Amino acid sequence: MTNSSTGRIQLIGSPIGNLGDITFRAVECLRLAGVIACEDTRHSAKLLKHLEISNKEMIALHDHNEMKRASRLAERAASGEVIAYLSDAGMPTISDPGYRLVNACIEQGVLVEVIPGPSAVMSAIAGSGLPSDSFYFGGFLPVKSGKRARELESAVERKETSIFFESPHRIVKSLHALSQCAPTRAVCVARELTKKFETFHRGCASEVFTEFSNLSSVKGEITLLIAGCGKRKSNRSEL
Repeated sequence: MTNSSTGRIQLIGSPIGNLGDITFRAVECLRLAGVIACEDTRHSAKLLKHLEISNKEMIALHDHNEMKRASRLAERAASGEVIAYLSDAGMPTISDPGYRLVNACIEQGVLVEVIPGPSAVMSAIAGSGLPSDSFYFGGFLPVKSGKRARELESAVERKETSIFFESPHRIVKSLHALSQCAPTRAVCVARELTKKFETFHRGCASEVFTEFSNLSSVKGEITLLIAGCGKRKSNRSEL
């Protein structure tokens, strides 16, 4: 149950690259909010400037202070304040801070509103050509090679399409591991989604590994998709 206060926390989906992707509803909420909590106030300040929104109280809420500040923000919402929350890109709580804030609101009976917006996961699977009737999202792949290899092996055995975020510095290593355990498995590497140089690299694991191995450098935000076992073959054409 929630209390009768008009105060609330609003989780606002923000652009993952192209600022034009923010929704009308999100802009309206940001204009009306009394307080804007942000994963990085400097990053969000650029978005607010683009939207011509100024004179807002901004509070940093990130992985390192969320546990301490979540309860206080929930208390302020319980007292009647409308507080918007922006992570750096995409939906708060999805591989981003916000989970503790939501739970603090639940504990205190504070209304939580979700203002949906851009999503790297949805954008990637929509353009991948891989089966999307069901999928598994694993967040960021582990940094350590052993754990990363085990996670990729699990993806190869999974029936559904698997989706992961990966660093441009490690994508070649991940593709190499995939090419070793499942060289013919269909994969897609989506880079710089919604941005000017957005690309989808499609093919079997060995082909995409070879393609990335020949690049002098890899830059940008990366989403890696791996077809599940027993699914139909994907369209391997490249944008």
